[in-house]
Amino acid sequence: MEITARLTADAQVTTLKDERTVVNFTVAHNEYYKPKGSTESKQVTEFIRCSYWLSAGIAEYLTKGALVEISGRIGVNAYTTSEGEAKANLTCHVNKIKLHGGSKKQNGSTEDTTVATPPNATTATPSDDLPF
Repeated sequence: MEITARLTADAQVTTLKDERTVVNFTVAHNEYYKPKGSTESKQVTEFIRCSYWLSAGIAEYLTKGALVEISGRIGVNAYTTSEGEAKANLTCHVNKIKLHGGSKKQNGSTEDTTVATPPNATTATPSDDLPF
């Protein structure tokens, strides 16, 4: 299944006893619809817990608010609370991640900071260092 959603928090890398690493993160997927006979739209948000086993290096790019497209196997983790209430979580065992943009909190750190030389500027080179 493929899902495009935003990360709810920065990804966490966990190392297991057998030295394998897993990247854990949660995404929120919003869906909007209008109930029949209504003029007001409703929003349903689903939270999906994800685990990615292929490379821990991706974790630095998985920051809160980042838009990602994930594909993998969807599952359900069912449990009973201490009060006896049945609950369930959606899970995704991710095998492919595609980044669609940084988080909203990034402050333009990708802007080019190099200084361009004006086209009519000349640079002085010593005449004794000429290769010919």
